[in-house]
Amino acid sequence: MKKVIFTLALAVCGLATAQTTAYKGKGDVKGQLAANFQKGGTGVLAGLDYGLGESFSIGAQMSYLLGVDEVAGIKPEFGDRFDAKVRFNANLGSVMKLPSNIDFYPGLDLGLRNFGGHVGARYFFDKGFGIFSEIQFPFAKYNDNDKLFNHLNNQFNFTIGASFDL
Repeated sequence: MKKVIFTLALAVCGLATAQTTAYKGKGDVKGQLAANFQKGGTGVLAGLDYGLGESFSIGAQMSYLLGVDEVAGIKPEFGDRFDAKVRFNANLGSVMKLPSNIDFYPGLDLGLRNFGGHVGARYFFDKGFGIFSEIQFPFAKYNDNDKLFNHLNNQFNFTIGASFDL
């Protein structure tokens, strides 16, 4: 029994010292790779966030829809599937007094298809590696024409994936 308790204590101490902060502030760089889920298609997402200050970061994000539903027998082209955004985050983990390996961030994004917002969270469970989840939603769409694939990358979506220290 002593060996089990000792091994368990050692594992807990090891995990506690291996944890990293989810957002370190100015100069912090995080990369993100994820799956993107929305009505009419699923895709991949890659992003980068750069810390400007104690609670603020900027970033860029690109997404591409892989599994897309045909509309009227027509498959969307590359331009219909691709989106890119610049982002601004308010990293509130420390403000909300969350553990250092958790960050909560609402933010704004300006993309090729709309001006929108997002709300997300990161959880780092090992040094330099964690998971994140995010929802994104448009505030203002640039084009309301009834184009065949205008809804792609221009609606509420859910993202889940991995986050890395860079």
